[in-house]
Amino acid sequence: MATATYPPPPPYYRLYKDYLQNPKSAPEPLPPIEGTYICFGGNYTTDDVLPSLEEQGVRQLYPTGPNIDYKKELRSLNKELQLHILELADVLVERPSQYARRVEDISLIFKNLHHLLNSLRPHQARATLIHILELQIQRRKQAVEDIKRRREEAQKLLKESLTTLEEH
Repeated sequence: MATATYPPPPPYYRLYKDYLQNPKSAPEPLPPIEGTYICFGGNYTTDDVLPSLEEQGVRQLYPTGPNIDYKKELRSLNKELQLHILELADVLVERPSQYARRVEDISLIFKNLHHLLNSLRPHQARATLIHILELQIQRRKQAVEDIKRRREEAQKLLKESLTTLEEH
């Protein structure tokens, strides 16, 4: 019984058999997917929007609105997380059967922290891009200054060589 190491190619490879002689004989590629689609059983969207906690079915622990003080809210959630972890340790020592509610509270705090941090990603990307562009500008200015300095050195050498030629 003979077995193949690799599976046979998919049947649509035949659509490209005349490609070398006539590149236009190949079918046009499918248009890009827009909107929602299913991949491996999960629903995905091509829109790059951070869903709100409410849309995800998670209670939001910080205020909503455009004027959120991220630093203050992150610190507040961090302190609350530390308190809940200490409470969990206390519950595990004194009443081990009642730990589930504490773990759920900690999970809720982590989800809120994660959402707050993800909402800062566009700002982080913008700041990173600004930093990269500033570095590029700085390097180009240094390159221009280097070229100017070398040009001046070359002009100085040319003048010196002209004066030595005129003297001889």
